[in-house]
Amino acid sequence: MNKKHFNYKAFILKNLVRLSAALTFSTLIFIVVYILVKGVPYLTPSLFALEYNSTNVSLMPALLSTLAMTLLALAISVPIGIATAIYLVEYAKRGNKLVEIIRITAETLSGIPSIVYGLFGMIFFVTYLDFGYSLLSGALTLAIMILPLIMRTTEEALKSVPDTFREASFGLGAGKLRTIFKVVLPSAVPGILAGVILGVGRIVGETAALIYTAGTVAQLPDGVFSSVRTLSVHMYVLSGEGLHINQAYATAVVLLLIVLIINTLSGFFAKKITAR
Repeated sequence: MNKKHFNYKAFILKNLVRLSAALTFSTLIFIVVYILVKGVPYLTPSLFALEYNSTNVSLMPALLSTLAMTLLALAISVPIGIATAIYLVEYAKRGNKLVEIIRITAETLSGIPSIVYGLFGMIFFVTYLDFGYSLLSGALTLAIMILPLIMRTTEEALKSVPDTFREASFGLGAGKLRTIFKVVLPSAVPGILAGVILGVGRIVGETAALIYTAGTVAQLPDGVFSSVRTLSVHMYVLSGEGLHINQAYATAVVLLLIVLIINTLSGFFAKKITAR
């Protein structure tokens, strides 16, 4: 009787899991197909003109600004996040109070709404440091926003590397620093890249923080102090005006393709590095 009852519960749980997976997959497919159907017909050549105007509402300046914003934010946050994670895992003593404070702070920062980061960036970078509404102000704000994410994912990736790897390296005469850069970090690359991919996704999809720090100027940036408009802000402005809804859907298609390309390339390089 107990055996039959257990099998009955297992059957229900297994089918609930399958149903959940099917619902999740179906929702994802529906969203992707809906965006493609709405946006692909409006991917016209004028939408990719190098200069934006009220007639073509070109997304090309926003696309290039998004790439510049992403690279600059990652260049700031990734080295700091990885270095912090290395300290927490490889150098800090276990039970260190400072480590606990850093981890709690990082988890707290991860849950703060992006608009709060935007207000901070506007007060500190735009006004106090007098960077103005610029590419630099937006990138610094986004770097702070994704720093906890990159730090925590890198930390977990480093923890997942077996201690036997480190012991074998030490046994061959390698020092601490060489072991970290030649053994530990290459083994943790897939986990680190996962954090970077999540960070890129947050940068590409961010709107609220950038409106307050980078501005909404739809022109190619002349430098890091130029006001810019990213793709997500471009899509928000077009949909908010209500005059170019179709072009907003086309912009969403381009955003979707960018995220897909980034994920594909990251997975490819992660496999190559792990194989080596």
